[in-house]
Parts: sequence; C-alpha cells; structure tokens
Amino acid sequence: MSNLILEIKDLYHSYSEHALSIENINLEIGSGDRVSILGPSGCGKSTLLRLIAGLEKPDQGEIRINDIKVSDNENLIPPEKRNIGLVVQEKALFPHLSVFENICFGIKKNKDKDLIASELLNLLKIDNLKNKYPHEISGGEQQRVALARSLAPKPNFLMLDEPFSALDEDLKETLYKDISQVFLDMSCAILLVTHDRNEAEIMTNKQIRMEEGKFL
Repeated sequence: MSNLILEIKDLYHSYSEHALSIENINLEIGSGDRVSILGPSGCGKSTLLRLIAGLEKPDQGEIRINDIKVSDNENLIPPEKRNIGLVVQEKALFPHLSVFENICFGIKKNKDKDLIASELLNLLKIDNLKNKYPHEISGGEQQRVALARSLAPKPNFLMLDEPFSALDEDLKETLYKDISQVFLDMSCAILLVTHDRNEAEIMTNKQIRMEEGKFL
C-alpha cells in the first residue's frame, strides 16, 4: 500500500491472564483511507485505539506510524509524539475557553493558529459559534468543536471512538454527512470504532467486523 500511515502486525494484548482483550490483529491504513471497526461493547475496539494512541503497551506485536515503530512489547513512544488525533464520546472541551480558544489550544505556538482555526470553523459549519462557550452550545455543536480541535494540529490520522453515540438519531444523520465531507475535503485518514453499521457505512469506505478481540 502506498503512503502507509498505520501498520499493525500480529498485535496481542490482555489485561489479565484470563481476560484476552486483543488477539492477532493486523491492519494497514493508508493516506486518505477511511476505515471503521464494527463490534459490540467489550469486543476490544476501544482497547485497540488505546494501543494505537500509545496509552497502552502491547504484550506482543508492533505498531508503526509513518514507518516508525511506535509500540512493541519493550518500547512505547508517548501519545504526544505520535501526531494522532483522537475524538471520543466525552467531548472534554475546556469550559472556561471559547469555541475558538478550544480549537487553538493544541496549536498555541503555531503562528498560523488563527487562520487554521478559522478554516476549521468554516469547514465544520460552526463559524457563528466562535465566541461562545461549551455550555452555550448543543451536544452536536460541541462534537464539531471537539473534531475541529483534533484536526487543528494536522495529525497523521484521526481516530474516533464512538463519538456520536450520545446524540439523537436525527442529529447523527446530519453530522455523518457533514463530517464525512470534511474528511473527503481534507483527504484525512480516519479509523472509526462503532457499533452502528449505518454510521460506519456513511462515514467510511472499509468496514471490519470485530468480536471477542479478533477481526473476523
């Protein structure tokens, strides 16, 4: 695969001797790929994202990002040095910062931070919210802000851990379409984990089924 962003080889990870969490996972994601992992709660989807992000160290196997080994059973490059974006269900916006300030938080030292934030506000259709605070906007709007904040540092790729599961169905449909277009416009590689097949089919062009820590 050309322009390989993420490569996972023979990945195993467990939290205890009797609780296998991840078994024999192999995965490749290239530039612009949009991949989803579908499966029920407790099947290992979120654990896999934690391993990729560097929040956990695998028991066996390795993870490479841009052809650099970032994880194996002996070495672990910390999350802040992996250039990965992560969006989760809990949006965790800073309540004392405005929408604009939240988006700029991770790029404070970038001289073009105002331009980057303004472009993302426009792209995600939240420009009218720039001076508002998290408690003044809806859940769907907060999720757009969280996404913009994750995209601002221009990560190698973006991971999404069931970010829309707390939203109502009508709002989800609008978000799916708008955010899918953002990913297309930015040629952004993404890895989405979800239990919602409709979400996976709208937002990604490749779906992988996961059960009991294995890809099917």
